[in-house]
Amino acid sequence: MSSLANAVRDAFLECREMDASLGGRLGAFADSLRRIDPAFAGAVDRLVERLQRAEVGAGAPKVGDLLPPFYLPNERGRVVALPEMIAKGPLAVVVHRGHWCPYCRINTRSLAEAQPEIKRAGGQVAAIVPDRRRYADQLREEAEGHFPILIDMDNGYAMSLNLVFWVGDEMRRFMSEAGVNLAEYQGNESWMVPIPATFVVGGDGVIKERFVDPDYRKRMTVETMLAAFRA
Repeated sequence: MSSLANAVRDAFLECREMDASLGGRLGAFADSLRRIDPAFAGAVDRLVERLQRAEVGAGAPKVGDLLPPFYLPNERGRVVALPEMIAKGPLAVVVHRGHWCPYCRINTRSLAEAQPEIKRAGGQVAAIVPDRRRYADQLREEAEGHFPILIDMDNGYAMSLNLVFWVGDEMRRFMSEAGVNLAEYQGNESWMVPIPATFVVGGDGVIKERFVDPDYRKRMTVETMLAAFRA
């Protein structure tokens, strides 16, 4: 492993375990990455600017809309259905880019740590990734969470939410140089990923709160999610 890769890994581990809010952890990692690898951070800025100009995610379901139902396998191969989950209580559906994304990994760990509070608030969590089964299982094991990691092969469900985009040549090059092999992880050569999103859904299937942002360095806060569950 190169010195650059070691520095990124060390920064990720430090930020993942730090005593801070989810936003604080994500911001600290973004700041560290900008210091460690300014070229990559610049490419991320350009990608985010491109997605924002194109209004990627603007067509995603909004508060008051019905969330399209999903029927997706979990990391153990069992099909999980949205109607069955919301019959047990409100649910946060968290769409991730993949197990390889450090921001998604920090987010998943924070949600795992917040599970006692989420349960007390009457809520549940289901994460969705476009990864093959063994990589979804890796995400679940690393986070030490007890909520399902659902597998959205070929981004089918994320496409129905209008969240999917092509990473572009520049970002593909940076990701490949960093050892991110999307073709292996996703089982296809599309280099398509979803922008991160969270939808808090009530028992009626209606979205009560949402977070959709082309800047994948940002996510719905745990506090916002808990407030939505309690409401």
